[in-house]
Amino acid sequence: MFKRYNIYKIIIVYAYLITPFFCIEAQILPFPNSYSNYSDTLKIKNIVRISGHTPNNYIKNVLEQDIFKGIKVTYTASHGNISFQNDNLLPAEAYNIDINNKGIIIKSSSLNGYIYAIQSLRQIVIHSSPNTRSFQFTTIKDEPRCKYRSFMLDSGRQYQKIETIKKYIDLMSLLKMNYFHWHLTEGLGWRIEIKRYPKLTSIGSNVARGKEQQGYYSQAEVKELIIYAKERGITIIPEIDIPGHSEAALASYPSLGCTEDSIIIPENGFTDQLFCAGKDSTLFFLKNVFLEICNLFPSQYIHIGGDEAPKGKWNKCSLCQSKIQALGLKDSNQLQLWLMTQIAEYLKTQGKYAICWEDVIHHDFTKELPNNLIIHWWNWRGHKDEAFNKACTLGIPVICGTNYYTYLNFPDKPWKGYAQDRTSSVYDVYYRNESLPRLSHKNTLGMSCCLWTDYGLTEDLLDQRLFPKIFILANQMWSNSTITLNDFLTVLIKKKKFYSPLGYTYTINRYSKSDFNKSTTP
Repeated sequence: MFKRYNIYKIIIVYAYLITPFFCIEAQILPFPNSYSNYSDTLKIKNIVRISGHTPNNYIKNVLEQDIFKGIKVTYTASHGNISFQNDNLLPAEAYNIDINNKGIIIKSSSLNGYIYAIQSLRQIVIHSSPNTRSFQFTTIKDEPRCKYRSFMLDSGRQYQKIETIKKYIDLMSLLKMNYFHWHLTEGLGWRIEIKRYPKLTSIGSNVARGKEQQGYYSQAEVKELIIYAKERGITIIPEIDIPGHSEAALASYPSLGCTEDSIIIPENGFTDQLFCAGKDSTLFFLKNVFLEICNLFPSQYIHIGGDEAPKGKWNKCSLCQSKIQALGLKDSNQLQLWLMTQIAEYLKTQGKYAICWEDVIHHDFTKELPNNLIIHWWNWRGHKDEAFNKACTLGIPVICGTNYYTYLNFPDKPWKGYAQDRTSSVYDVYYRNESLPRLSHKNTLGMSCCLWTDYGLTEDLLDQRLFPKIFILANQMWSNSTITLNDFLTVLIKKKKFYSPLGYTYTINRYSKSDFNKSTTP
């Protein structure tokens, strides 16, 4: 016969498992796959003993400086309050947490899984007193919905300080994202040191004249960020955008263009000033640049751009037209695909995958694409799901990151270059994200969200764009949760006391049906 206490415990567990309200009470973001809460509480006072192999220094620091700050932390071979246990049967990035009267058991088969477990643990710890930590008895079994979960920051148009980038890497780790897509080159600035071509930074990093539009990252700084991100479970994917969005590079080395005359740096948007695909010297230059990028970044993925490349100058360039004839191509669009293919094939020799924006497969092509190519589907506004469908037909992996509605730069209300048709509400992001229905497709690698910094989106404005939408998108990447938007916002209101001390500030507005009806419709 069950005791009344055990019956009460079962009722509580059952209640949490059968209703989405458990997500609100759990207050772990992203929401775990499986979360069972019990009525009892584990208390750790004065000293905490950690057994098993502590996975890395970042986890050790979170335990000592955050979760158990002010409490003595020791490490022991066995019988710890907290135990790290390897479980090779768990999928990659999955983790389990079991909190009971014996302590806290954390299981995973990977470093990232342990990091995600710690990020969950720090969200549910109760600071009972300066020398006491409490944890409600809990069982969590969790793993990501998507293999690839990325946040992109545009450092090409606007330069951000290293500390600012670290701030958002920390946020990504908290939200269990695993890839930081770093947009490093633009018409407004070349931001990464390439030792073979120093003018890219001595000139190219300073071509724009706006606020926070000058500067670059040395290779030493990049290495520091790569290590910083890796410790937090994040791989940095660099993007070197070709053949367009290249005005800063062409201002540095004019011979790489078709006309070699004075380069116009756009204040916003882009021009038809492209790397000249008709010159062998251009391909030589690009391979040298990507060789340094490959040697610098351990990432298996390198993003090579390929978007928004008007062919006006290529159509008039005798060298480009001669190259088209020599290769038996149809037009300048096929010439771009040829150039992208050359770089993708070169990256393959370096053991890398090449990610391209969807633009490269909108036109006909004459030869089979490289088998290391990945398509980044983004332009729902312009082409709906054409690129996604074409990539899937070709058997090419796809990253879903549609501008409806994973573009964090789209403001809530019209702003500078963002008219009404380029705005999005939290309702849009929560219920109308066009990437979501495609996440279960066998060709889908995962999902991305992007923060472009055009029209002078300076550092002081970034949080306004990020929050609260990035919480929604990160949860969509990780969890299959189906709670309502207002319930989700209830969680975010409660989470402010967790995020505010970490330097992330945001406001949450409650929404009514009338607000939802005003939302942008694709």
